Amino acid sequence: MSDEVNETEEETTATIAVIGAMDEEVRQLGEWLSGAQQFSEAGLPVTVGMAQTNRGNTVRIVATVAGMGTVAAGAATQYLITRFSPDTVIFSGIAGNVSGELDINDVVLGGILRYLDTDMRLVGQAAPGLTEYRSDPALIRIAEQALDEQGTNYKVGVIASGNYFVDSDELRNKVREETQADAVEMEGAAVGHIATKNGLPFLVIRALSDNTNTKYESFRHFDISTYAETASSLVEAIIRRM
Repeated sequence: MSDEVNETEEETTATIAVIGAMDEEVRQLGEWLSGAQQFSEAGLPVTVGMAQTNRGNTVRIVATVAGMGTVAAGAATQYLITRFSPDTVIFSGIAGNVSGELDINDVVLGGILRYLDTDMRLVGQAAPGLTEYRSDPALIRIAEQALDEQGTNYKVGVIASGNYFVDSDELRNKVREETQADAVEMEGAAVGHIATKNGLPFLVIRALSDNTNTKYESFRHFDISTYAETASSLVEAIIRRM
């Protein structure tokens, strides 16, 4: 399909950008949208479609699979912002559990996003001048309502993002010591960083898929669909409440 998005006569009240690192984290959302168009641009698979809220409003959803890592996530976030001028950015996906309070398939909402392997004294010298990033409180409240209704256990906590796979007690302890994280992954802080730099509200959602004790060689063959669907279903529930 052409990379030009067809105009729609349907009036929309907002545009929401949704990002995942892997296809499993976005596929379910694409199946839910009406009038979905798919194309590739800037090295990214893009889906654009419409969704109805519980209030009867129509919102436009622009979704992409960024790939793994902070650079890929930051680039995809800026692409969607520049290309589609969204009102909100949501990142949805899986993460490793480093909290003693949570279990597999519980959810962490990124109240605070921190880089794991970055000297933020230097990064914070440039706009937006922060050393950590915070999901939008209004979006967190909507997510909490949806999670309470679903009966899903969750925590509004700290998510740490770094460019290495955490698969041992040593690395897990390092993450906790450096960031006080509840979950560890490779993209969320970068999404928050770029969204904040552009003055946009954002929310990072993570369903816990493992206890950071699985070696990558095993994890790469691991079926993450159950946990990805937990996060993706929450995105749908949040959009319906907007």
